[in-house]
Amino acid sequence: MENQLSMGSGPDNVPVTPGPAPGGVGRTLFSVVRTVLAAFVIAGVIVSAGYAGLCAYAANGKAIWPGISVMGVELSGLTVEEAAKKLDTFIDKAQVDLYLYYIMDEGTHVEKYRPNAPDYSFPLRDLGFHPDTRAIAQEAYDMNVTDPEFFSLGWRYLTGEGETEYAPVLTVDPEQVALRAKEVSETLSYEPIQTVYGREEDTLKVTLPKNGRSVPEEPIIEKLGNIIQNSPDFSVDIPYSAVPHEVVTAEEIHEKIYIPIKNAWFDPKTWEVAPGEYGVDFDVETLRTLMNEGIPGQTIEMGLTRGKPTLTYTQLKEVLFRDLLGEASTKVSGTAARVNNVKLAAKAINNAVVNSGEVFSYNGRVGRRTTAKGYQAAPAYVQGLTVDEIGGGVCQPSSTLYLACLRSNMQITERSPHRYVPAYIPAGMDATVSWGGPDYKFTNNTPYPVIIKTFYSNGYLTVQLIGTKTNNNTVKITNEFISSTQWKTEYRTDRSLPKGTQKVSVTPYVGKTYKTYRNIYDGNGKLISSKYEATSAYKVRNQVILRNP
Repeated sequence: MENQLSMGSGPDNVPVTPGPAPGGVGRTLFSVVRTVLAAFVIAGVIVSAGYAGLCAYAANGKAIWPGISVMGVELSGLTVEEAAKKLDTFIDKAQVDLYLYYIMDEGTHVEKYRPNAPDYSFPLRDLGFHPDTRAIAQEAYDMNVTDPEFFSLGWRYLTGEGETEYAPVLTVDPEQVALRAKEVSETLSYEPIQTVYGREEDTLKVTLPKNGRSVPEEPIIEKLGNIIQNSPDFSVDIPYSAVPHEVVTAEEIHEKIYIPIKNAWFDPKTWEVAPGEYGVDFDVETLRTLMNEGIPGQTIEMGLTRGKPTLTYTQLKEVLFRDLLGEASTKVSGTAARVNNVKLAAKAINNAVVNSGEVFSYNGRVGRRTTAKGYQAAPAYVQGLTVDEIGGGVCQPSSTLYLACLRSNMQITERSPHRYVPAYIPAGMDATVSWGGPDYKFTNNTPYPVIIKTFYSNGYLTVQLIGTKTNNNTVKITNEFISSTQWKTEYRTDRSLPKGTQKVSVTPYVGKTYKTYRNIYDGNGKLISSKYEATSAYKVRNQVILRNP
């Protein structure tokens, strides 16, 4: 027993562990590697099978790939039927929005009419837009899964590298586009609003003008025809042009609304006194300010003032044609035809009534001088020569009236001197007239009506102005000689005369210039004022002698 090897302990009773047998370490490492490789193979097989399945899913799944949209409509994850229905719903609800704009500063600045809201809208379907949404959805589905590289589908599906932009060819109906363009143009275009104004009792109402608008059809047709391709939100900008209104100023309105105060006056048609009329007025500056600050199309209002007549019917009736304001008399000479013409013209102006502020026209009252009215041919000046003319002599009543007006202290409105110094009236106190040529006019500057009276007696024509005097003043007209031009003698040969004889063909006149003054005296004969009235420059006419030497 003492010779057996103890397996239980070593020296000092320390237990001894048996070691591996020769070759045992290599077999253990191999087993580990084999197990790991087996795991990788199994994993690879599993991954490969899964990826293949993913490729198969990407190729044969019923859902449209991620990231795909049509007309801004997201179709990811939808079946073809679901995508078609979603597109139909979108198209049914889609609106076309039109925004008006105009170009300012020669195209450098574009401004919308209403930038925050469309000026016109209508359904997209109204453009005849009825696409085959089922076919579009199918194409959206097919665009990725028809790739021949089967094993690329999984990777592209996972990474999102598939096709996402799909823009099918979509069109609208040209006929429907034209109809909508016409509808839009007619709806958005309108005529300008003109200024409207008028009186309502004591109120002036003015509706301010507003420009019209013209929206042409051609740009609308062009933009609606391309709306699917060029406008993802179906909104387009449409140009328009302003149609200007007529400009009416505050001054022009005043001219129409203003009614001057009219005192009682004499009506020559009824030969009776007519009552006065209230005036209507307003402040032009106030209206101009209101118009400038108002909004186009707005109606503004402002008060009117009414003025009361200062001369009533009763007051005028009591003093009508009461006083002689002034008169003048001139001697009528010449041929019987000339005297006849003077009488006819004087009769034409007799009883002519000129109310306060009115203008009397001699030609307007006498009218055209014709034989039908009884006028005859008598000497008159025509282009410097003395010739017989129908109505010759009618300047004498106009000249006599002019002097009577001066002495009545009337306002002279139009007057021309004769070509040569007349013989029947003092120089500078005449007034030539002719039909279609010079006229004589005066304005009644008194507050009362004036009537013209004419008389012919013993070869003298007298013209009076009868009215109502407001003072005791009198008027005296004086003239001042300024210069003269002497005539010369011209000799002309006339073979029709007897040999060695001659005769005067043209009577000469000395050219003279006068200034006329209006002198006003008070009731005591004291000079109140002396004012320059007019300058009369009479031409020179040479003597012409015909002779046959």
